[in-house]
Parts: sequence; C-alpha cells; structure tokens
Amino acid sequence: MNKAPRIITFGELMLRLQPFNYERFVQASQVEFSFGGGEANVAVSLANYGMDVAYVTKLPAHAIGQAAVNSLRRYGVDTSMIVRGGDRLGIYYNEKGASQRGSVCIYDRANSAIAKADAADFDWDAIFDGADWFHFTGITPALGENVAAICLDACKAAKARGIKISCDLNYRGKLWTRTQARETMTKLCEYVDVCISNEEDAKDVFGIEAEATDIYGGTLNHEGYKSVAKQLADKFGFEMVAITLRESHSASANGWSAMLYNVAEDAYCFSKKYELTIIDRVGGGDSFGGGLIYAVLNGKTTQAAVEFAVAASALKHTIGGDYNMVTVAEVEKLAGGDGSGRIQR
Repeated sequence: MNKAPRIITFGELMLRLQPFNYERFVQASQVEFSFGGGEANVAVSLANYGMDVAYVTKLPAHAIGQAAVNSLRRYGVDTSMIVRGGDRLGIYYNEKGASQRGSVCIYDRANSAIAKADAADFDWDAIFDGADWFHFTGITPALGENVAAICLDACKAAKARGIKISCDLNYRGKLWTRTQARETMTKLCEYVDVCISNEEDAKDVFGIEAEATDIYGGTLNHEGYKSVAKQLADKFGFEMVAITLRESHSASANGWSAMLYNVAEDAYCFSKKYELTIIDRVGGGDSFGGGLIYAVLNGKTTQAAVEFAVAASALKHTIGGDYNMVTVAEVEKLAGGDGSGRIQR
C-alpha cells in the first residue's frame, strides 16, 4: 500500500487577542483569545483534509505554550517535533474591520521563542524523515537573521532529500523592509518549487508588478498576472506559481479568485471568482495554500487544483479565527458550483 504524503510546515505560532464582535481596541473591555500563524494555519487545513502533516516551531514550556500546542493537536496536526523553550509566545492583536473601516493588526512578537531560536534547535534530517513536502512563508525569515538562516538550513535539507518546497511570499512591512525581504527571499526562493503570491507581494519583494491593475479600485488585468507569474518562474525556476487575486470593494465585501501557472504545461489557469461577504479574512491566504498543497499532492489537474484552493479559501472567509474548519467534501461541493449556502438537513 502506498504511503500517504507527509507534509512539514515551519513558522511562528502566535496568541491572537481580539475584541468581541466588531468592537474597536479603544472601546473593548474584554478580548477573546485563540492561536494562529501562517504555516500553522496551513497545517490545520491539511489535517482537516485527512493529510499527514507536522508543524515545527519553538514555543515556551509554560501553560500558554502548551495551550498553543493543544490548539493544533485537537485537529490532528503532528506536534511531536515542536521545540520547547524560550520565554514568550508572540502575540498579535486583531481588530476586525467592517464596511469602509479596514481591519487592524498590531504585533507584539519581539523576542518570542521562535524569534530567539538557534539553528541547533532543529534537526532537519530527523524532521524531514519520510517527508514529501515542506512549506514555509516569507513571514518566518522576517523574524530575524537567525530565523532566516534556519529557513535556509531547512530548504537545503529538504532539497537534498528531493522534497517539494512551497513558499507563500507573504510580505509584512511591519517586520522588515523591502530591501531586506528581497535579499533574503532571493536566496530562499532558489530552493522553492511552488511559489504562492498575491497582487502585492511580487511587487513588494521582487519589484515585479502587474500592469493596468488597481487593487484598491478593484480592477484586475489577467494578462498582467500571467506576466508576473512567468517572470517569477523564469527568475527562480519555479514549477508552479499561484497568485491570489483579491478585489477589495470594502472590508466586508471582496471579490476572490486566483491564477495557477503550471510551467511544464505552459498553462495559465484562472479560477471562478467568488463575491465574498467576509466574517474573518485573517488566514485567507493560508487556507488557499493548504488547499493548493492538498490538490497538487492528490494529483488534481492545474485547473481543478486552483478551483479547489480558491473554494477552500472562500469558505475560510466565513469562519472566525485563523484556522480553516472545512472538509474536503465541503470544498469540493463549492468548487463544483454549489455556492447557494442553503441549509443542510
């Protein structure tokens, strides 16, 4: 019997603090807490699809660190290779936007356990034993030069084993400059097989921009994104480039679609577009990444893969918290054209 594909994701797991409902920080008297982080969100998506997935990070050995671990365990993510140590868990405060008021995210993650991690904390040969896929994002190397070096170690170890590597560029201007991002991500992307970007990341990190596109006015030029994908693939030798396309009408209403460029097939496949009424957009890109990895590992065609990933992400926008709580059957149903939202009895 063939072994199920095994996926490893690596990054920072953070405590998320958020006012109830749509309150602003300055008016809130209580907050709710949960956990999330780019690569952890991908891991939970894959676990919910029945995949064999492990998450790697470093977390404090206190009760809050354990609560973070437990938030992954409850969904079936393998947490056995999480390193315990350090003094604190990174925190982010999230204020949910609505209508014309955008969401606000404030980081309090300096000196977190993973940000202070050392290369000796991670035995990549042991971590990658039996693995088929490795995923990280551009957020993780932005945490510090030491973490960027750890990411590079991981990519080299994965490549030496023939493991496929995916990366979501995920530029965060609050963590590093465009110059720092370009220098570091240029080195890391030499090892990447599948690149995930959005309408801003390729420009912010590599200066590659789609022509005749206004992301704030909601105008997207498909030919421009074909050019962006091809430029990225030509520069780094990617096998696939996925670009998510968000048309931001307001904080509550977005158009959502994506393109997947398969280099070997010379195919540019655009998904159908969903008009979203947003409950929570945090983790939307990560849910796309999880859907794409699942689809590729399960042999879906390029068109079917991008449809699955976009449908998974469309559903995530209806779910509070970082994690995407959907099944393969629910995603397939939406990707197949049933977006009516009718009650299931």
